[in-house]
Amino acid sequence: MGEKRFGRDVFIALAAVGWADGDLDQEEADAIVRTALEEGLELEDVEAIREATKARVEMGAIDISGMSKADRLFVYAVGAWMTRLDGHEDAVEDEMLAKLGAALRIPDAPRAHADAIAQEIAATQKLADAVHFDLQKLHATLETRLAEAQAERAASKE
Repeated sequence: MGEKRFGRDVFIALAAVGWADGDLDQEEADAIVRTALEEGLELEDVEAIREATKARVEMGAIDISGMSKADRLFVYAVGAWMTRLDGHEDAVEDEMLAKLGAALRIPDAPRAHADAIAQEIAATQKLADAVHFDLQKLHATLETRLAEAQAERAASKE
C-alpha cells in the first residue's frame, strides 16, 4: 500500500458530515469504514471510525489539530459533494456546510474553491459511480491547487 493520506480524524469528520442531516445511512457508513480500511489505518483507528458511523458525531466534535489545511479542505469538499448527491440544495444543507466550514476553520473563499473542485471531479464520474467518489483524486487535486495558490502568493510578494 502507498503512503497514507488520511488519518483517523479525517474519517471521523466525514462521519460527522454524514450525520449532519440527522441520519448517516448504511451505504455512507460502509463507504467511510471501507475507505479507512483501504487506507491501511490501524485496527484501533478503524474501530473508532466504525463507532463514529454508529453513533451521531456532531460538527463541534471534529478534531482538526492533526489535520493539514489540505485535509480540512478535503473534508469540506466531501461535505459539499454529499449535499448535492440528491440533486438539490436546501437551506438545511447550506447551514450544515456553513457549520462544517466554521468547525474546520476554513474562510469563505477557500470553501468555494474546495466545493468547485469537488464538483469538477464529480462531473468526471458516471452517475452510477457516485457512491464510489474518487476521494484520493479529490485530496490530491486539493493539495496540488493549494500548493499552486501558495506559490502564486509567494511569487506576488517578491
